[in-house]
Amino acid sequence: MKTADGASKALPAESSNRLSRRKFLGQGAGAAVAFSVVPRHVLGGPGFVPPSDKVNIAFIGVGSQGLRVMLHFLKEPDVQGVAVCDPNKASADHPQWETHEFCKSVRELLGVQSGWDWLSPDEPIRLTHSMTVTSGVAGREPCQQIVNAYYALRQTSGKYNGCAAYSDYRELLEKQKDVDAVVVCSTDNLHAVISAAAMRQRKHVFCQKPLTHTIYEARRIAEIARETGVATQIAVGNQASEATRLLCEWIWDGAIGPVREVQNWSTRPFWPQAVDRPKETQPVPEGLDWDLWLGPAPERAFNHAYLPFVWRGWTDFGCGALGDMGCYSYDTIFRVLKLEAPTSVESSSTDRYEETYPLASIIRYHFAPRGDMPAVNFSWFDGGLRPPTPQELLENPPAKTGDAEEDNEGLLFIGDRGKILCGFNGSHPRLIPQSKMEAYKQPPKTLPRSPGNEREWLDASKGGKVKPGGNFEFSGMVTETLLLGDLAVRAGQRLDWDRANLRVLNSEGAQKMIAPERRKGWEL
Repeated sequence: MKTADGASKALPAESSNRLSRRKFLGQGAGAAVAFSVVPRHVLGGPGFVPPSDKVNIAFIGVGSQGLRVMLHFLKEPDVQGVAVCDPNKASADHPQWETHEFCKSVRELLGVQSGWDWLSPDEPIRLTHSMTVTSGVAGREPCQQIVNAYYALRQTSGKYNGCAAYSDYRELLEKQKDVDAVVVCSTDNLHAVISAAAMRQRKHVFCQKPLTHTIYEARRIAEIARETGVATQIAVGNQASEATRLLCEWIWDGAIGPVREVQNWSTRPFWPQAVDRPKETQPVPEGLDWDLWLGPAPERAFNHAYLPFVWRGWTDFGCGALGDMGCYSYDTIFRVLKLEAPTSVESSSTDRYEETYPLASIIRYHFAPRGDMPAVNFSWFDGGLRPPTPQELLENPPAKTGDAEEDNEGLLFIGDRGKILCGFNGSHPRLIPQSKMEAYKQPPKTLPRSPGNEREWLDASKGGKVKPGGNFEFSGMVTETLLLGDLAVRAGQRLDWDRANLRVLNSEGAQKMIAPERRKGWEL
């Protein structure tokens, strides 16, 4: 691994026992191991999972979303949380999506009816002029406490060493010898460097979306995943959904004829964008390692305008509305239409700012023909912008669900013989108008169904032969196109794209943003 100043540092050799267990868990996602197992019910009763069957996971990045993801994984019987890591010790300014969310979620995990109120002080946090949420507590120490409390309630015999807490992922990877896999929920600009370091140490990696912060990172992360053979997965649950498989089967069946246009619209962002860098320097809060939090980004003075959560709107740290939400829908669109890369992309937007994304944008991609599929134009809308309402819906408007996101976001496939309307990421697909859906004879279900996004990865981490659907090789390809859209917004011009060579053919300024400079010590 590399130290903070970029120097190489050798790691101590693992013990023979550790290597043996590592082989058992499958250094490659496709590894198969023959072994004898005493039936679980003999060892520990129904549902008991022996330690040798568990995946030891370190959770890297445990802010609000990292906390949510950690709680989800802890519920899996074959997961053992062994470490948490975050440059922030603890703070009470993380957004909750409902009042008392963190407290209620931890109580549910622990199976208790009281306690943990301190996780949800519920002070108002105003994210935008139209959206106010309540505050919650997150960071490495609260999450360490949650993990230890969870296992304390379930420890019936044997020794439990407790959950370790680190501020620096590099120290974790060097010292925590029992880690089999990591879950990465950091800021976007740290996804690649953390994932790369973990994969090079043969740790399986589950990463939040977007996979990376830059196009070059997306290419390298896919290459490292291929080279190391570890199990990788992106946190895009709809890739494992029934809806995505139905969309593929219907469109490949010719339900609406050749698809030549796709429209996708989102209400994001609901964090500040279109703002200038604050002039005021504020004191760094106690317990926050600001230098670690910045990661590869250039040094800058601390200000609460950057964190937590609101970093998504800053180009040095996040990927804006497109990076936050497009990961879901682009994954579906790429699978359904067998896309690889656009030949060009252009955008229009509200005022552009030097260091933040605009309030709203429209991004238009053009994809060349693929096999028996024609060329397709794909348009993305965010900031509340949207395409015209299809005539089919004007004649037969659908009932409102009452969910603001579901009612105001969507995905539309337009073919020569009809249209398929879906929820934003491809959920609830239906031909429109309803009469066409009722008349359509659905084809046989031919695609393999999934046990779930997280389960795909956990099974592969234990040596399963089925490669996770959201593996970094596929997701890296999707992420390149996603981030090319952000690049077009920032460049303010049409970009002609050569994916094979990672080249913007008509803009040297945009080309420099493919692989921007990184701070010393944070190289890939």
